[in-house]
Amino acid sequence: MTLETENGPSLPQPGVLAEIPSHARYLTFRRRASSPGPRDALERLADPHPGLPLVFGLGASLVRELGAEVPGLREFPASSGPGFTVPSSPAALWVWLRSEERGELVHETRRVEKALAGVFVLEDVLDAFRYRTGLDLTGYEDGTENPKGEAAAEAAIVSGSGPGLDGSSFAAVQQWVHDLDRFESFSSRTRDHIIGRRKSDNVELKDGPDAAHVQRTEQEAPDPPVFLLRRSMPWADARRAGLVFVAFSRSLDAFEYHLSRMTGAADRIADHLFRFTRPVTGAYFWCPPMRDGRADLSLLG
Repeated sequence: MTLETENGPSLPQPGVLAEIPSHARYLTFRRRASSPGPRDALERLADPHPGLPLVFGLGASLVRELGAEVPGLREFPASSGPGFTVPSSPAALWVWLRSEERGELVHETRRVEKALAGVFVLEDVLDAFRYRTGLDLTGYEDGTENPKGEAAAEAAIVSGSGPGLDGSSFAAVQQWVHDLDRFESFSSRTRDHIIGRRKSDNVELKDGPDAAHVQRTEQEAPDPPVFLLRRSMPWADARRAGLVFVAFSRSLDAFEYHLSRMTGAADRIADHLFRFTRPVTGAYFWCPPMRDGRADLSLLG
């Protein structure tokens, strides 16, 4: 997707529309207290590099510190429902590293840390992976209804908003922790009704309950439709496992619509996903566009 502006063509960061890699690493940074301003460090991160393609995004606090404004960017809203909470955990900067080789993520992490040294502190590192053909660890396919081709770009990429903003994207990021023992304790029919699809063939259930995840996150039913481009991946450590939910959109309104549906904010019908999994983080980021081979930070002044 290329968007022509007065300053030349704008492109989304390559990883936004790319297919899910075999391995990924998510880095979140906070600002170092009493450190120099962040502009030089961000310019170093924006410079072209022959290493791995990465996606990076700025949180609302960092944009405010720069004295800039990104229309539509805000903090992730904390919310709750019956027996669960959806937390907000803002961060200054988010970096998504992608590779077919896990070892490369180690080296690229070191490069990013050096580029940001003295200005940002690496606060969290989370490794993820592709499971089989792109399944969640429950064994169900993730992102079945993702838009494809031009429809994906239309859903995920800002356009018609002017130089510096066109070609960018907003990212919603959450870490979910699954209780797989609990999920496996359910019958196969109950599992299908939690998701809203048959695991055997991934076909949507015609008689699925209103609380099934598929029904709660229907993208075409609203007018206008509220499409997201999901780029989620499973994660696991020695004791826990789950999903890193990542969704790109041209507006955070789309994600917040789905979140309100999942929590039952309007109709008090909570998503059945909460029967076995919980989010432990939640943050929004603005992912700048690309121009002339580097990230375009002109909107930041």
